[in-house]
Amino acid sequence: MKAVVQDRYGPPEVLRIAEVERPTPADDEVLVRIHATTVTRTDCGLRSGSPFISRFFTGLLRPQKILGVEFSGTVEEVGAAVTEFRPGDTVFGGRGFGAHAEYVCIREAGPLAHMPAGMTFDEAAAIFDGASLALVCLEKAGNLEGRHVLVYGASGSVGTAGVQLAKYLGAQVTAVCTTKNVELVRSLGADEVIDYTHEDFTRNGVAYDVMFDAVGKHSFRRSRRSLVRGGTFIETDLGFMWHVPVLLILTRWIGSRKLKMGIARYAKADLLLFKKLIEAGRYRAVIDRRYPLADIVAAEHYVETGQKTGNVVLTIWEHR
Repeated sequence: MKAVVQDRYGPPEVLRIAEVERPTPADDEVLVRIHATTVTRTDCGLRSGSPFISRFFTGLLRPQKILGVEFSGTVEEVGAAVTEFRPGDTVFGGRGFGAHAEYVCIREAGPLAHMPAGMTFDEAAAIFDGASLALVCLEKAGNLEGRHVLVYGASGSVGTAGVQLAKYLGAQVTAVCTTKNVELVRSLGADEVIDYTHEDFTRNGVAYDVMFDAVGKHSFRRSRRSLVRGGTFIETDLGFMWHVPVLLILTRWIGSRKLKMGIARYAKADLLLFKKLIEAGRYRAVIDRRYPLADIVAAEHYVETGQKTGNVVLTIWEHR
């Protein structure tokens, strides 16, 4: 099969398309023919080998894994013990690695589900990763019913998911984004949208119960005075000089305002929740650009600009 591989860490140009061995499903696994996947900030970080700690997952000296977290496609083959899926089923889901390829194997009990009716492969591929991280982060703040949540970076993959999930969890949502995305973010259910090019939310006199930095570009230090006493600031990034884990420990014992950090989990239960919300019309994918597999380098360069809106889709097989 064709897959995106790399022989060393570095810029997007280290990526190339090569022929590799197609995986064979174990008894409890499903072989999926991938129609679409995405290129994420996580993929870019793992490809570059930065932060260095990521190399403990991909190989210390040279990469040993095919990247790509989420996907949609059709079931090609199932293992002898699989009962939930059959060849020809349209499915979506995710796993830690391997989706930047024509085929991937995933356990039946893993994050794999039948695609919602009426959804395209591109849309289904752009669901799982951002929503998974957003859900974990929002859960760090506890019950959100009736609370005021600010989502900073509300137009990215994690941010668009965060707005929609916070509304589902009962929060009053203020979203922060740039001018061109104000109407998009409002259409996702935000109660108020702040254009950060015209207004600094830390100076508007409003105190929020929860602040969710969905892009890792704000800081607890700058924002803490805009949190209510007992409020929570949720981060998705380790921060400059990896200061976030240090503050996470310090705020546990000092002061009433807490810093917490979300780490994505890839769970079937979460995927089934997202499917339920999609089918109920309460969640949708946001897609910025689409690239064919052959343009993987261009796709990664675009994601690295930090200017994408929602998700960048990588198409593998032509959709029938």
